[in-house]
Amino acid sequence: MYFYQSPSTDPHFNIATEEYFLKNIDEDFFYLYINRPSVIVGKHQNTMAEINGPFVIENHIPVIRRLSGGGTVFHDSGNLNFCFIQQGTPGYLVDFKKFSKPILDLLQKLEVNAWLRGKSDLVINNLKFSGNAEHVYKNKVLHHGTLLFSSQLNQLNEVLKTDWDKFTDKAVRSNRSEVTNISGHLKIKLSLDAFTQLLASEVKEKHPEIVNYELSVADVESIQQLVTNKYSTWEWNFSYSPTYGFSRTMELTKGLLKVKFNVEKGMIQNMQCEFSGNMQPGIEKSLNGLRHDYIPVKEKIEMLFDQQPLIGFSKDELMTILF
Repeated sequence: MYFYQSPSTDPHFNIATEEYFLKNIDEDFFYLYINRPSVIVGKHQNTMAEINGPFVIENHIPVIRRLSGGGTVFHDSGNLNFCFIQQGTPGYLVDFKKFSKPILDLLQKLEVNAWLRGKSDLVINNLKFSGNAEHVYKNKVLHHGTLLFSSQLNQLNEVLKTDWDKFTDKAVRSNRSEVTNISGHLKIKLSLDAFTQLLASEVKEKHPEIVNYELSVADVESIQQLVTNKYSTWEWNFSYSPTYGFSRTMELTKGLLKVKFNVEKGMIQNMQCEFSGNMQPGIEKSLNGLRHDYIPVKEKIEMLFDQQPLIGFSKDELMTILF
């Protein structure tokens, strides 16, 4: 087994590294990394339904789709990500209990009573500090999870604040849970770096054959290609989402604003916009065929209002209802 701890905090690169190790290196891995603030959505999720879009845009927080299923998670500099990649017998690869054991064993040694709740959540006092997911590839399984150690929980809650009622889809929805930081339950004061080294030592103790891995120049180039061609693209991170319907009504000072449209492969279709019983063909024509993406929609609406200001509602109110 190899051990690799990433020196990078680039979420695109670190998540691409998981796929690279899984599909290109015929060895088991234990991999640790910390990302700068980012939102990581599950493979089968509707990205727009899982995030607070305006907040994410305003705070320049990247949104990335990962290889595994499961729900959306928030990464920041107070969150440690762990990843196991192991070979095995097809049909017997998925094992959340086995891959959670090193984390739970370490916490028990630190006198923190943590356990696996349900299929994939690690909890302390029934508060979640780790979400886990798996992806099977041929005769290998990738198991990865978050470890909230000293994360900004207020920002986590803001980033994941969504209104699912305006979306109609068959996507996997996140199971929102109350969360906690590991650091708040420790009897001794530890930095995240110290905790990371303790976890690495715990896994190395269970796998005495483990050796450190260093990325070669060829490795870095291949991972960067994955970043460029997949993990940094709108096509993977957003338009890969299942087809969905979007419907919302807002009561404004001068009337009722309603929008309804479908999104297929990320593109707005069948746009309907109505204000106080009057259809808005200019808006419908401008937005049909456009990506359901905050920046291009905002640019199109600003252009539309510059050409002919609409009576009864503002461009900011229109942007609000569309996301």
